[in-house]
Amino acid sequence: MHLEALLLHGTSVSAAPQKKQFRYCRVEIIMAAALRRSLGALVKGLSGPQWQQLASRPLSLSAGRCGPEASPTRADAIFKVTMVPGDGVGPELMSAVKDVFKAGDVPVEFEEFHLSEVQNMASEEKLDQVLTSMKNNKVAIKGKIHTPMEFKGELASYEMRLRRKLDLFANVVHVNSLPGYSTRHNNLDLVIIREQTEGEYSSLEHESVSGVIECLKIITREKSRRIAKFAFDYATKKGRNKVTAVHKANIMKLADGLFLQSCAEVAQLYPKIKYENIIIDNCCMQLVQNPYQFDVLVMPNLYGNIIDNLAAGLVGGAGVVPGESYSAEYAVFESGARHPFAQAVGRNIANPTAMLLSAANMLRHMSLEYHSQMVSDAVKRVIKQGKVRTGDLGGYATTWKRNRRINSSLALIFFFNPPTPFFFSGLLSAASRSSGSRCANE
Repeated sequence: MHLEALLLHGTSVSAAPQKKQFRYCRVEIIMAAALRRSLGALVKGLSGPQWQQLASRPLSLSAGRCGPEASPTRADAIFKVTMVPGDGVGPELMSAVKDVFKAGDVPVEFEEFHLSEVQNMASEEKLDQVLTSMKNNKVAIKGKIHTPMEFKGELASYEMRLRRKLDLFANVVHVNSLPGYSTRHNNLDLVIIREQTEGEYSSLEHESVSGVIECLKIITREKSRRIAKFAFDYATKKGRNKVTAVHKANIMKLADGLFLQSCAEVAQLYPKIKYENIIIDNCCMQLVQNPYQFDVLVMPNLYGNIIDNLAAGLVGGAGVVPGESYSAEYAVFESGARHPFAQAVGRNIANPTAMLLSAANMLRHMSLEYHSQMVSDAVKRVIKQGKVRTGDLGGYATTWKRNRRINSSLALIFFFNPPTPFFFSGLLSAASRSSGSRCANE
């Protein structure tokens, strides 16, 4: 894709684009054309038919991943990712992701599956198709699959069944203040790690006698130690200093007591990481009053769901916080606070920030560092400028308008911070190979 055409993407969504849309990207198009002419002149000034061939190729943001010192990611490598849009505004948010990836020339191809319990688009066959794709691709991005409250003979939701079948035991939500958007608590930086395969979400309920329901909460030593180790490993890898276990062991002495004991045992293996524990109700209050005291928090399933949403509210809400879930083999990227936002469907008002940041984290997980940073920087740049904000952030912009501004920001980032070392290492590598082949022939 030529960079000029890439920059126009996002301004021609409407069937009858307005003149102001084209004026909007005129500067970026001129800069892109100048950049392309400069690079073309540089290459054409060199001798050899191979250089002429390189000069005539479209300029690609991923073209630089072919140098000898670069990672195994190559210009011709296309990575397949499973996409499950989910319910509510999920399809609109996924459309925003695809739009930005296209504008950024991100080498990702999506295998898209629509799985929904509320829209009668869920079945065992479709679930198996999604699982097969996820197992093949190892990486997925998904929206919220809404779970209806009515009991229809099956207690486990499709969301829970996906987690269990893939053993996505660790959910990670990084709550980080966004530059340029002020809240009551600014400069927040904390991580919530949630065990999400057992606890109250075990789907074990029954009516023992008429009018009496028993709901079983399952806590095991194996899974408690596993999530605790994940939290301490995460803290070690990310250079964090403290892990806090969240519990209710004063009431659930056996279940949460086992979780707390497991965390304490694992903590002894990491003497450089400070370990504390806190009761869930006090944790909620402390997060509202003084969230700066926390670094990494680890907790069972239900508490994690509550804390994810509470903490998201501290930095702007469900529309701005990314999340991800891990097993030993698979990674699934989604918003940190999972809401379908059904009341916004079709109104073009959903905030794509959380899903785009999740997509950027996905690219980093896939070792596409340049593309990850490019997408993340473009999103944060738009937020910091404060000119285009959706309603949840106090603005009036539509989803489409916000995405258009992000696409333009992508263009500016590429112009002022192009992948120069990678790009030119790719050209020099091609020249070296061409020269070597000529010498061999001679």
